[in-house]
Amino acid sequence: MLSYQHGFHAGNRADVLKHAVLDTLLRSAAAGPRPIFYVETHSGRGRYDLTNAQARKRGES
Repeated sequence: MLSYQHGFHAGNRADVLKHAVLDTLLRSAAAGPRPIFYVETHSGRGRYDLTNAQARKRGES
């Protein structure tokens, strides 16, 4: 079985688009009169160094 390591893909166009859409949706929901509850169930480390060897290897970041 292959393992997925996000460090090789962090910062690519799809990743940035995903976070931009999520940010827009959460801001829109939070602007409403009722509170929101959001749980991220499949998050990674949360911070990736886009200048290290792993990130540069595939040239996606």
